[in-house]
Amino acid sequence: MYIEREIEGTITALLTQFKVVLITGPRQVGKATMLQHVLSSTHAYVTLDNILALKTALDDPPLFFLENPPPLIIDEVQYAQDIFRQIKLIVDQSDARGSIVLTGSQPYHLMQHISDSLAGRIAILEMSGLSQRELTGHITRKPFIPHESMLQKNSRLKDAHQLWARIHRGSMPELQNETIDWATYYQGYVRSYIERDVRELIRLKDEIKFYNFLVAMAARTGQIFNAASIANDLDISLKTVQSWASILEASSIMRFVRPYHENINKQLIKAPKPYFYDTGLVCHLLGWNSPEVLQSGAMAGQLFETFAVSEILKSHQNAGEDFRNIFFYRDTEKREIDLVIRSGRSLHPIEIKKTANPRREMTSSFKALDAFSLDIGIGALVCMTNKSNLLAQDVLALPIDLI
Repeated sequence: MYIEREIEGTITALLTQFKVVLITGPRQVGKATMLQHVLSSTHAYVTLDNILALKTALDDPPLFFLENPPPLIIDEVQYAQDIFRQIKLIVDQSDARGSIVLTGSQPYHLMQHISDSLAGRIAILEMSGLSQRELTGHITRKPFIPHESMLQKNSRLKDAHQLWARIHRGSMPELQNETIDWATYYQGYVRSYIERDVRELIRLKDEIKFYNFLVAMAARTGQIFNAASIANDLDISLKTVQSWASILEASSIMRFVRPYHENINKQLIKAPKPYFYDTGLVCHLLGWNSPEVLQSGAMAGQLFETFAVSEILKSHQNAGEDFRNIFFYRDTEKREIDLVIRSGRSLHPIEIKKTANPRREMTSSFKALDAFSLDIGIGALVCMTNKSNLLAQDVLALPIDLI
């Protein structure tokens, strides 16, 4: 059964504004399925996973478009990147908007060709796995920002086990079919990711070392990124760690969240935090083989935070919002805030705690933002409370499933 995706509304809007729309994201998150569902009545569909279609796209792009005229969805366009020159010729001859929709799972290489061929003609959106909004059918199509309207809302979770089962199962659409074995799926997913996407992005000589790197990054999800420590642990060069980390981000496996500072240069210099989008993948890589083992394990708090951050990132991603407005905060006085969302002239602090007993002192670090020139908006303590309530005049305690 098709699950409605929050990104649908954003794509529909962009199709009226741009001649070409590109949807990027990891394999198996449902890009093609979503586009075929939304555009089935207006756009034909062709995938470059089809060897015959790929051969024509590579050998004779004009013929490819004679056989597949717009309006058209082209899936896995990264396999034929020279086709972008032909797309430019086609869209420049028409005023039609949204006539060509592309998907690709390797934005790192795609962007190089797009910037040369389709600058000003294309809108680019990133898509991840299913969000809990989508899984529960509570679509808002708005980025998560704490607001008074969230007050006195009840959690929709039946119990804590339901949450940990959701965190453990992960966000891949195919895994929502409970008959599919979790461990077998992720074994195949990791193998396919390394053998296909990673090998096509870099000249990978040692798959075992890259797999160990992937595990090491999963163990550090939500932690300050220390490339030197990882290099030392895995006996690889610092340059290799930095390069491989950029591959994980470019292929949308994880996202770096940078520290907040009004000086942009300091944001870029200070170490970021990596957050994996799919907590199911993290559990697989680290050997947390059941929700019960995860819930009682040493990394439960870390996975709880990663899940919350990934959900917030997805809400902004699906609304087409800029990731560069989401930060964390840490200062020399050891005051930390898990997330800071900048919206207009306001900063919204977010703390994430694996607790069902939220207390005001858990958000004491929010005062650190008073030193900055922007206004301080409503903040939130995202936790396991059953009902949202006020901890202070401008701070909400918010159930994690309502973000």
